[in-house]
Amino acid sequence: MSESEPNPIAELTPRKARLEHKRLAAAVEAADIAYHQNDAPTMDDAAYDALRRRLVAIEEAFPELKTAGSVSGKVGARPAGKFAKIRHRVPMLSLDNAFSDEAVAEFVQRVHRFLGRRDEEPIAFTAEPKIDGLSLSLRYEKGALVHAATRGDGEEGEDVTINARTIAEIPQTLAGDDVPEIAEVRGEVYLGHADFAGINERQREKGLTEFANPRNAAAGSLRQLDATITASRPLRFFAYAWGELPEKPAATQFGVVEAFARWGFRTNPLMARCDTTEALLARYRLIESRRASLGYDIDGVVYKVDDLALQARLGFVSRAPRWAIAHKFPAELATTVLEAIEIQVGRTGALSPVARLKPVTVGGVVVTNATLHNEDYIRGFDSKGERIRSGEPPDIRVGDTVTVKRAGDVIPRVEAVDLAKRPADAAPYAFPTLCPACGSHATREMNPRSGKEDAVRRCTGGLICPAQAVERLKHFVSRDAMDIDGLGDKQIEFFHADPELPVKEPADIFTLAKRDQENFKKLKDKEGFGAQSVAKLFAAIEDRRTPPLNRFIFGLGIRHIGETTARLLARHYGSFEALRAAGLAAADPASPERQELDAIDGVGPTVVEALTEFFGEPHNQELLDRLLVQVTPQPLEAVASASPVAGKIVVFTGALERMTRDEAKAMAERLGAKVAGSVSSKTDLLVAGPGAGSKLKDAQKHGVEVIDEAGWFDLVGG
Repeated sequence: MSESEPNPIAELTPRKARLEHKRLAAAVEAADIAYHQNDAPTMDDAAYDALRRRLVAIEEAFPELKTAGSVSGKVGARPAGKFAKIRHRVPMLSLDNAFSDEAVAEFVQRVHRFLGRRDEEPIAFTAEPKIDGLSLSLRYEKGALVHAATRGDGEEGEDVTINARTIAEIPQTLAGDDVPEIAEVRGEVYLGHADFAGINERQREKGLTEFANPRNAAAGSLRQLDATITASRPLRFFAYAWGELPEKPAATQFGVVEAFARWGFRTNPLMARCDTTEALLARYRLIESRRASLGYDIDGVVYKVDDLALQARLGFVSRAPRWAIAHKFPAELATTVLEAIEIQVGRTGALSPVARLKPVTVGGVVVTNATLHNEDYIRGFDSKGERIRSGEPPDIRVGDTVTVKRAGDVIPRVEAVDLAKRPADAAPYAFPTLCPACGSHATREMNPRSGKEDAVRRCTGGLICPAQAVERLKHFVSRDAMDIDGLGDKQIEFFHADPELPVKEPADIFTLAKRDQENFKKLKDKEGFGAQSVAKLFAAIEDRRTPPLNRFIFGLGIRHIGETTARLLARHYGSFEALRAAGLAAADPASPERQELDAIDGVGPTVVEALTEFFGEPHNQELLDRLLVQVTPQPLEAVASASPVAGKIVVFTGALERMTRDEAKAMAERLGAKVAGSVSSKTDLLVAGPGAGSKLKDAQKHGVEVIDEAGWFDLVGG
């Protein structure tokens, strides 16, 4: 099967689905390692999207393969320490991506299904260019700009108010009679092509590094400590979305954007309403045809449900809204020479091959590295000898002339090989069987359920492997976990090797300040540090002694526990003590704790096994004991705590008439309930519609309260 032309999901057999699922999961893990650890300018939140799409589609078709931890939704980057932070009143989430007409049609069908609409019942959408720039949120109070914040990690961004005030297309005060008391207007800061060329020309004249593309230049310009530098660069701004906006000026997406124009913002003239999938695709092709003449970069078209009431019903899933999607333009390709293959060892011991390339520009970005996924991908075959890539030759060798693909800002990958240009002495690549970091054996485990060999080769060194120890620490402090400013990859590597202030496990991070006081040689006197940077580092560490529970769980690096699963577990158990007790007790397959864990909607058997294995290891318990002396994880904010179903475990079964099953689950979660997929003794409430089967019997057996759909609406107040 070709990575660029995958088989239709409907044609996959269960065996092929499992094999491809493993390959995709390994690719996501490799992308995660590069994203958090390499500080590569080509990697951003969009890097995960294309890797996730196929994986999610396979999981939808083969639910038994679903492991929430294998797909990690990512949003933006953590705020840098040089700017103050602003917490967004409404999170700045990202969008799911579509790369084909079929994916757009499926998006429209999903919207219809969720809302219980027939295909022939029209739902209006908006279509607008997706600007390739830097997301910015502008908060106005009584019409006056009070602050501007970057996206950051989606929940917390950088305060760039002073710099934003220098952008001519950002109004200082809003005009019009319908301006509300509070308005958070969001959009994209960008640079035009001509302005970008001028900036790079001035960079060359001064002997400074040139920017790789307009997006990087816009981001660098907005995030200057000296606002006069920002003012000297002709940044522009398109408004297209909003955060906190209690009084909407219209009932539709299109109408609100029209109001933005009245208030003084520049909005995109190519935005249009569309009533059908065909109309959306026609608009996409029109915008694509004008792409080269726009004078600024776009990388796709964004579709949004127009009716704001329908948007509210559709809600959000994990990191993105259900009511919007970005239709990306086709991938960009380039040809170069593969100069070397290097092996990186991740925090779970996975050996990930990386292609080192002769530098080549792909889509305006200079690419020097590309993923090779795993050893099967290099060989061109899966573990059963079936081809995974069409064309000749089936394998990839050092010295080959290769085609590199970069789709929608996804991490570049080696797509094809030009056999005619293969050097005569190019030998097949021998994947190492020993860990390059510690020399331990690197093996491919057998999956006990499937009886198949894993695609990923892993180091067996465990805690003795320095690469794994360091990578686990990097993961613990990363932006989506504990998010400790000033403690990045380089600092972790320094402290791990430092004999005077060693950091060998997470708890050691929180004793750094105390140990530094007791040492004769102070950290501030060491190369690369200073009194101010050390003070900021220690303050940042102190600031993370009470982390949100979901970030703490994710930071532990439990295999298969990604951000989405960590949030599910945090919401379900409420405290780390409860999760820890459940993880220990669930080792017994017959225990009620195991039944409760199995019943959590979105938690599959792989996650359950990973949790019980993690908590069952004595050395992990000892590590946790030491860590919990230093930090106190905080429960997630109670959602609708006054709701009569807040904190209750609810199961839906049978046919529902006033709402679809997905809408019912989303509604229950908004009200603070925990939605489970099966009934156990822990279940508080079963909502049963016509046709309820075994779940109704299970509820009766366990003495669970049963109500119908009308009773549900009576209970939650309509």
